[in-house]
Amino acid sequence: MDVVKFALPRVVSGGAGLDRRVRWVHVGEICEIAEYLTGGELVLTTGVALPADRPGLSRYVAALDDAGASGLVVGLGHRFTDAELPGSLRSTSDKRQFPLVVLGRDTPFVRFTAAVNRHIVHAQVEELQASEAMHRTFAEMALEGASAEEIIRQTARMIRRPVVLESLTHRVLEFDTATVDADLVLGDWERRSRMAQPAGRAAFDEVNKWLIATVGARGHDWGRLIVLTDVTPAPADLMVLERAASALALQRLTAGESEPVEMRTHRGIVDDLLTHAHPIEEVARRTRALGVPLRGRRFLGVAVRQPHDEGARAQRPAQASPLAAAVLQALTTTGVPGLVGAVGTDLTAVLLSIGPRESENALMARLSEALRRSLTDPVIGVGSCVTDLADARRSLMEAERVAEAAGFAAEDRPFFRLPDVRIRGLLHLLREDARLQTFTERELGPLLVHDQRHGTRLLEALALYLDHGRNKSAAADASFMARSSFYDRLDRIEKVLHVDLQSVEICLSLHVAVMAHRLMAS
Repeated sequence: MDVVKFALPRVVSGGAGLDRRVRWVHVGEICEIAEYLTGGELVLTTGVALPADRPGLSRYVAALDDAGASGLVVGLGHRFTDAELPGSLRSTSDKRQFPLVVLGRDTPFVRFTAAVNRHIVHAQVEELQASEAMHRTFAEMALEGASAEEIIRQTARMIRRPVVLESLTHRVLEFDTATVDADLVLGDWERRSRMAQPAGRAAFDEVNKWLIATVGARGHDWGRLIVLTDVTPAPADLMVLERAASALALQRLTAGESEPVEMRTHRGIVDDLLTHAHPIEEVARRTRALGVPLRGRRFLGVAVRQPHDEGARAQRPAQASPLAAAVLQALTTTGVPGLVGAVGTDLTAVLLSIGPRESENALMARLSEALRRSLTDPVIGVGSCVTDLADARRSLMEAERVAEAAGFAAEDRPFFRLPDVRIRGLLHLLREDARLQTFTERELGPLLVHDQRHGTRLLEALALYLDHGRNKSAAADASFMARSSFYDRLDRIEKVLHVDLQSVEICLSLHVAVMAHRLMAS
C-alpha cells in the first residue's frame, strides 16, 4: 500500500512470523495495551511510554504475543532512533517469532491506520459478499436439481484445483481434475484417501495437503468432498468447500427417490462402455477409482431382466432403479467386484471383474442365488468372457440379448448363456427381422386367413400337433377333443396349406413358423 511504502517500513526482527494474519491496525502508547487486545491486531507505537528497563521491554513484547497480536510497528524519532532501538526488543521478538517493524519516515499514524483498516473492512465486505454469492450459487444448484457432477465442476472452477467426491468406503463417485493430469489425481486413490483423516467436518489435512469436508445431513453422512492442493488453502477455499458439501447434501435430500450418486456413477461408466462415449483410458481410470480392479482380470457381461408393473413402467429416467439397486446389493453381499447400470426399468447391465483363478460358473451361481433371494424370478443372461476392458461392450451386448431371449426359452435355469436359449431365443432376437416375418407369413398365412374367415382354430390344432412331436393321439388328448374330430382338423390343415404333415422337413418348417408367430404376437 502506498501509505505504508511512504513510511519506509523495515523488519528488524521476528521475521519468521510475517505470515501472521492482520485483523486490525491499532495505535497504543501504554505499556498495558495487551490487556485491551483480542487477537490479530498490528500495534503501532512511538515508544514514548514503553518501559525503560530491558526486562520491562521483554515483558511488553511477550504480553503482545500472548494476547495474539500480529506484530509491533515502532515509529522512530520520538523516543528511539534506529541505532537506539533496544536489543531486548529485538531479541525477544526473534525468540517469539513476533514481527518487529520500524518506520524510517515520520508518518501520522492516523493516515496509516485509516488506510489499512479501510482496506481490511473493504476486504471483509468483499468476503461477506463472496460468501453470500457462493451460498446463493450452490443453494440454487441444489434446489434446481443440479447433479453431483455439476456441483463438483462448479467447485473446481471456483477453487481452481482438483475436486473429488468419494463415498465413505473411499470409492470415487465424481471428480473434476481442473488442469491436473487425472492419473496424478486418482492414482492409488483408496490408499491415499484412507491416510487423510483430518479433525472436524471441514478441515485441512497438513500431511496430505487435502482440504476435506464431510457430506451428509440429518445425522447421516454418506461421503467426503476433497480438494487436492499443494499449499495451505485460503479461507475462501474452505468456504467454497463447505458450501459445496452443503449443496450436495441438500441435493440428495431434495432429490427424494432419485438415483443415488454411487448408482449414477456406476451407470455412467456402463453407459460409456456401451456407447464408447469416452476414451477407454478415461473409463478405466474412473473404474479403478470406483474400486473395481482391472489389472490381470477377466470381464464378464451379465444382464438381469425382471418384468415390471405399470408403476415401474411410468418411472422417470432420473429415478432410481430398484432392480439396479438390488443387483448392486447382491454384488456387495457376494463380494464380487463389478459395475452396475440400469439400461431400462426392467433391465440392468452388469460387468463383473473376475480374478485369474476364479470360476465363472461358481461366481455366477453365487450371484444368481443372491439375486433370487431379493428378486422375483429374475432372468439372468451371461455373455462371453473377455480379457480387455475395451471388449466389455461385446460381452455386455451378448448378455443383454441372451437375457431378452431367455424369457422365451423352453427350460428354466439359474442363468443363461447363448447356447441355452436355442431356437426360441434365436427367433426372439430375429422377431423384428423382415425376412423372418415374410417366412412366417408364407408358411402360415393361408391358415390364419381361414381361421379369421370361418372362425376355426386350425392354427391352434397345428401348434398342438407340432408341440407334441407329431403324436396325433397325445395332441388330441391335449386338445380335449375326440380323436376323430382332431384328425379331421389335421386333414383340413393339409388342404389349406397344401402340405403333407407326414413330412419331417415340412413339419420342422411349420414348427419354426408357429414359434415365430407366437413371439411376434407376444
